[in-house]
Amino acid sequence: MYATRNGRRAAAAALTAALLVPLSACGGNDEKKADAGSTPSASAGAKGANLTVLAASSLTDVFKAAGAAYEKSHPGTKVTFSFAGSQELAAQVKQGAPADALVTADTKTMDGLKAETNDASVIAKNRLVIAAGKDNPFKIDELKDLADSKIKVVLAAPEVPVGRYSKQILDAQKIEVKPVSQEPNVRAVLSKVELGEADAGLVYKTDSAKSGDKVVTVEIPDDQNAVASYPAATLKQSKNAEAAAAFVAWLSTPEAQKILQDAGFQKA
Repeated sequence: MYATRNGRRAAAAALTAALLVPLSACGGNDEKKADAGSTPSASAGAKGANLTVLAASSLTDVFKAAGAAYEKSHPGTKVTFSFAGSQELAAQVKQGAPADALVTADTKTMDGLKAETNDASVIAKNRLVIAAGKDNPFKIDELKDLADSKIKVVLAAPEVPVGRYSKQILDAQKIEVKPVSQEPNVRAVLSKVELGEADAGLVYKTDSAKSGDKVVTVEIPDDQNAVASYPAATLKQSKNAEAAAAFVAWLSTPEAQKILQDAGFQKA
């Protein structure tokens, strides 16, 4: 009888153990599935970012195209641009404007923001041209023509990169120009000429090209010209540091460089 009871107990224990093995095995699989499921969910949240990029006004058209290309190749990332004169952008950065990256039209402005930016790299270059009014009624064909008092010339303000470049090339040629106005950015200069409010202005080659037949573009020889460099950097205050760095790095890739050069910018 005792042996029989022991036999029954042993059989019961064996049955219990047999039942527990598959249950614990199922539990282990469920845990693994839960762990596997949590990883993609967390990484999916990290893939996307909403980036704000402060950029020089002369980059308006080309950066709209570049931003669309970047978003297409980086699903989940949205790039919003804020365009203005480089000096205005610098003021915004110093005031703590919420942004992730900065691209200026000169290295001087960027150099003045070393406390607010990470290392910068030049992504493109540009040159100046004379934008003359439609049909060029004054037959402007060189820099010295701008000294004629009968010609209404508009320039960018000297604190603006294009204004500083303009002063540089005019001073180098000893040409005195008395502008009818000094504008806050290159787009404002171009607009004055397009609207007939000025007869000519000094602008970037890329901006003049976008005007089509609204203005006549007069080339300036290289030995009388200035080269504008466009440095890009992430901002130290960015809340999307990794995504911002990826976008700035992308601006130097073949894909981005083709977009810039197709728009008339020169290779950095």
